[in-house]
Amino acid sequence: MTDPLPETRVHVIVGIGEIVDRPKEISQGLEPITLLEAALKRAEADAGARLLHQIQSLDVVNFLSWRYRDPEQQLARRIGAAPAHLYYGPVGGESPIRYLHEAAQRIARGECEVAAVCGAEAQSTATKAERSGIKLPWTPFAHDVEEPKRGAAFQKPLAVKLGVFRPVTVYPFYEAATSAHWGQTPREALAESGELWSRYSEAASHHPNAWLKRHVGPDEITTPSPENRLIAWPYTKLMVANPSVNMGAALLITSLAKARAAGIAEDRLVYPLGGASAEDPRDYLVRDQFVESHPQNAVLRATMDLAGGDGRKFDAIELYSCFPCVPKMARRTLGLGSDVQPTVTGGLTFFGAPLNTYMTHAACAMVRKLRDGAKLGLLYGQGGFVTKHHGLVLSRGKPREAVAQDASVQAEADRAKGPVPEFVTEAEGKGKVESFTVLYRPNGEVEHGVVMLRTAAGARTLAHVPASDTATLSHLQNMDRTPVTSLGEITMADDGVPKWRGG
Repeated sequence: MTDPLPETRVHVIVGIGEIVDRPKEISQGLEPITLLEAALKRAEADAGARLLHQIQSLDVVNFLSWRYRDPEQQLARRIGAAPAHLYYGPVGGESPIRYLHEAAQRIARGECEVAAVCGAEAQSTATKAERSGIKLPWTPFAHDVEEPKRGAAFQKPLAVKLGVFRPVTVYPFYEAATSAHWGQTPREALAESGELWSRYSEAASHHPNAWLKRHVGPDEITTPSPENRLIAWPYTKLMVANPSVNMGAALLITSLAKARAAGIAEDRLVYPLGGASAEDPRDYLVRDQFVESHPQNAVLRATMDLAGGDGRKFDAIELYSCFPCVPKMARRTLGLGSDVQPTVTGGLTFFGAPLNTYMTHAACAMVRKLRDGAKLGLLYGQGGFVTKHHGLVLSRGKPREAVAQDASVQAEADRAKGPVPEFVTEAEGKGKVESFTVLYRPNGEVEHGVVMLRTAAGARTLAHVPASDTATLSHLQNMDRTPVTSLGEITMADDGVPKWRGG
């Protein structure tokens, strides 16, 4: 029999706080750092104990709606804390879960007793102010602070030239490849996405902090209309993340000894059991395939191991939902059916997508769910282009052992990886479709198509399909037969970009 885990090394979430800002006047909107402070104060009130000034570990999720110089230090001063660990991280939708996990690890190592994770965005106000020419009375924008690298910074020039370097234009490659791999017609795949997204909207309709509180039916989600325009095939506006929100969220984590000394009620305590992380290269074109994500699989299997190897043991789950292909892949790896309830929060389309910090809100929602009677919850977040993955299991029951210090399952993910095809920028002859998308203009007109191809020699390339090639575009957008694996002709256009004709 092992000795019981000392309460000083048991990590427990004791407080959660959220804020949503819907100002009547643009100039009255709260800036991100003010939202952070408010969320932390609400988390402290939720815990019912004065903890902010005692924070020894503070992680701030990267925000993009405003730029500050050393925002983590400014926030610490605002709440009267002097943390030994003070971190403002890089871009990544998985980062809130990673920070929560790492805070638990610090407590398990005895490095701190009180930790906080928080994030906020004010993109709605910032965008409206810019469009209206209104100068916001916020902390001066730090123009000399370098903008975080994202998207195009990590992609090949040909991908940037063809417009497939943003999330909304890259995730469709996974959408088309996975659905073909699962034997679905595009119509069947779209129906699955609509049903799944409708469940996210239903959860958001009941969430007091959701940006859009409306249960939307599957057909409305998947059917293009002037209000629900196609953005990148097959994704409409109601199938993509909505970053135009003003939101903040925070969690407070302490040792069990500290929680009890502070008099925090036992029914408020939620315990991190453990989790896992892994990632793919940031350049998505150097991955072996697009029918699954090896890092996602490794992370989710590791979290299932904490639930006895069965995804059905989770009473509640949050599957990251920037685009439908992500939770569709995840629920299959977890062994869950198409009737899965994928969220406790509402999803990035309907609850809202405060960019990197959605999973901070999801963690708050999961804590509430566990406090209300659920026993075991899974938080799964991802960032980049199906790039960075992190999962964390939360429990109402006290863990028998401290969270493991090594959470990486990168080796397992790497072992599953197959040969990566050479990427070429020039090709001619036959080209087989590996995946594809079609990009649309705001007015609903086709901008152009992009196909990811394998050449006769087995190399990978990207090719352009002009809007004028209606036959090839009709072939790509056939709802009853996937174009994946179909053959067509690659030629080199005068601008040096490969062009593909098929159908």
